[in-house]
Amino acid sequence: MDDLDAIAEAVAKGQCILFLGAGVHYGPPAGTDQKYFDAYPEERRPPLGRALSLKLADESEYLKRFPGWDVGDLKRVAWHYEDTLSRNRLMKRIKDEVHVNKIASPVVRGLAALDFPLVMTTNFDQLFEQSLRAAGKDPQLCIYSPSAKNPTEDPTDDPTPANPFVCKLHGDVDEPDSAVITDEDYIQFVLRMGDKAPFHPVPETFLYRFKRWPTLFVGYSLIDYNLRLLFKAMRVNLDPALFPETYSIDPKPDQLIVRYWSDQRRYVRFVMQDVWSFVPALYERIKKTPMPV
Repeated sequence: MDDLDAIAEAVAKGQCILFLGAGVHYGPPAGTDQKYFDAYPEERRPPLGRALSLKLADESEYLKRFPGWDVGDLKRVAWHYEDTLSRNRLMKRIKDEVHVNKIASPVVRGLAALDFPLVMTTNFDQLFEQSLRAAGKDPQLCIYSPSAKNPTEDPTDDPTPANPFVCKLHGDVDEPDSAVITDEDYIQFVLRMGDKAPFHPVPETFLYRFKRWPTLFVGYSLIDYNLRLLFKAMRVNLDPALFPETYSIDPKPDQLIVRYWSDQRRYVRFVMQDVWSFVPALYERIKKTPMPV
């Protein structure tokens, strides 16, 4: 059984965890069917990573304060924006950029139509939740809190594909204090990952299922040490030999990471495709029909 078959089998059973990253918002690469470009015009896509950082740096006059520094360092630039203007203005600006008048890509809508009862995301926007509702689903949400005094929300009943549980691990645009975007936010997040249940930021439902179901990373690159830190923190007490399969969709994974995380440690199986190739193929394998545009 190849990786696509194994993933499709788990998803069709409603026994796969989707881990959704910002890369699902990138536009289709050159050579992709024109219909996807038409359905997802550039002006309706959220700016990501460096593109968002450049906008925030310009508006907060980052280089006047720090000449020669990297304006693409989103965590530091966002911290400067917050310090210069305010947290609320930072989050309002981010919402304007990544959510207002933006649309979900066909990839996001295709994933929302599949049977994932558990979804974890580090995206601030609400495009995936909107796509779930458009697909006739009723998601339950858990949004990260930087405070260790608030128990993490967990559903009373087991989530289902029709009523999925979505954990927004880096916050939401409508809750400014929840967003993990500045350097200081990341430090607090790492500290919070050491909290015990029921205050641990990852709901117990996820912690339980991570030990039993495969996980599918879409829209991420493991070159991001924050993602690797998060991955290890969630499985720190598990015997690697007992890990369910973890799949990362990445057309060009870093070769050092492949050697250590896949070849040596067997943490991850890399599926070397871009999301615009993989998600339509997964959708068609499960639904027996092409993914809608």
